[in-house]
Amino acid sequence: MGAKLGGGGGGRFDLGQNSDINVTPFVDVMLVLLIIFMVAIPAATVSIKLDLPPAIPPPPGTKVKEPILINLSPGGGVFIGDKPTNLASLPADLSRTLTADDPTLPPTQQRVYIRADKQVRYGDFMSVMNTLQGNGFYQVALINEEI
Repeated sequence: MGAKLGGGGGGRFDLGQNSDINVTPFVDVMLVLLIIFMVAIPAATVSIKLDLPPAIPPPPGTKVKEPILINLSPGGGVFIGDKPTNLASLPADLSRTLTADDPTLPPTQQRVYIRADKQVRYGDFMSVMNTLQGNGFYQVALINEEI
């Protein structure tokens, strides 16, 4: 690998030119870089705290509470479930619906789901979001199309 043993003319101690590449330093450098990356990668991952639902489904026979949906239609209509409402009365109607659904929790502590048609203007969607957040409803989840 690193030495030439036989040889083509010249003097007794002339070994000629060695044109083989010595790869040992290259391999050493690559192993050192591999170790550095193996040590640095776990430190680079950042964990974000998320409030995820449990992975274990509820036992059979337990009643699962249906979520409260706010539906937005393309014409600007806002619905809580199937009941029509408007942007001005949305917080009061939503509080009434959430209190009737689960009286043990305050309405602002319960999760609300928003589902919007794809033709709904972004400004209309954001006005509903801003109205909810302005009235203390921070547990808002978005429903999107399954891919």
